[in-house]
This record gives sequence, structure tokens and C-alpha cells, in this order.
Amino acid sequence: MSAPDPTAEMAQLAGGFIHEIKNHISTLGLNLELLAEDFQQVETPRERKAQERIQRLQNECRSLKELSEDFLRFARLHEIDGKLESLLEVVNEMVDFFGPSARAARIDVKTFMPSSLQPVRLDRELFKQALLNLLLNAEQAMPEGGELTVQARTEPGWVRLDLIDTGIGMSAETLARCFEPFRTTKPNGSGLGLPTTRRIVQMHGGRIEVQSEPGKGTQFMIWLPTT
Repeated sequence: MSAPDPTAEMAQLAGGFIHEIKNHISTLGLNLELLAEDFQQVETPRERKAQERIQRLQNECRSLKELSEDFLRFARLHEIDGKLESLLEVVNEMVDFFGPSARAARIDVKTFMPSSLQPVRLDRELFKQALLNLLLNAEQAMPEGGELTVQARTEPGWVRLDLIDTGIGMSAETLARCFEPFRTTKPNGSGLGLPTTRRIVQMHGGRIEVQSEPGKGTQFMIWLPTT
């Protein structure tokens, strides 16, 4: 009889805990919604102030719910369902999905993906989540628009995928801690996007590295095994 997996047990415990928290957040949000209905027609400065406080609390509830969902996704990452996939197809699918958001943000996305890339073993949906995190991270790093390059090449035993943006870059301190959970420089960020991406890459037997400098953009490099 095999020993229990402590990682799976911890994920199950965290999942149950967050589920209970989400129930309380939902109850709080529902009551705030009912309270907001009572202040739809404000007539006095006191009522207007109360309405503003209710709206702030509703925003906080939404943020807590989003954080809870992000944490659940992070905590439950302990196994993958990998199959041989074309990285070219997966990347093209995500770039196409990201296209409308990129155009709205004035970001020019360029891809250099050779058709000769070897297949890699991927949990397709999980890896797409990792890619989306990096695409969104690049978008947030280029508030005035810019250029995002997605390129890949084969190295001995690996396929390397790079995402290079022309954004604001990261300081040395931020760069050193960017994969730490709950570390974020974004006002509404959960700090779980990059840690989730790294865990997904590692679960595929790969690794991820990053280079960045303030004012000179950021480059994420992912290596995925071909064997």
C-alpha cells in the first residue's frame, strides 16, 4: 500500500478551505447587493457616502473571489495529463486567442515558430493557461503599446520557447522575486500568475527563466523536453 501523497493532501485541504471562504464571500456579496438596492436613489450627502462605501466593499468582495479562484488553481497543480502535442499549434492557438486584446492594447505580436519543431509532451489545456499568463503579463508591462515576439527553436533534448516584450521591464529586486507567490507590483494582481506558470512548466519536466531590465523589456525563456 503506497504512502499518501502529502502534496495532494495539502491541495485537498487548501481547496476545502478556500471553498468555505468563497461561500462566505458569496453571502457577503449577496447582502451588499441587497443593501446597494436600498441606496440606488441617494438624496443626502450621508446616503451618498454610504453608497460609495458599499461600492468599495463590493469591489473588495470581487477581488477576494478572484484571488480565491487563482489560489485554488495554484494549489491544485500536482499532476498533468501529458500527450505528444505540436507546440507550434498550441502557441498559434493562444496567439490567435490573444489577438483582439493585443490589438486593443496597441501591441504588435510577431511569431517565429519553425514547422520543424519536435513534438513535446503537454497537458494542452494546462500549458495554454501558462502561456496565457505570460501573454497577459506582457500586455500589462506595455501600457502604451509595444511589440511582443514569440519564437521557438530546437536545442539538444529540448524545445525552447521565448516570449520577448518591449515593456517597462523589472528592477533587479522585482526580477529576483517574480516567481514568489503573492509578489506583485500590479494594483489588482494576485501575485500567482508567474508562480502558476513556473509550476506548470516544471510539471512538464521543463524549466523557465527570465531576463529583464527597467526600460528594456522582459524575456521569458521556457525549455520543454523532447524525450
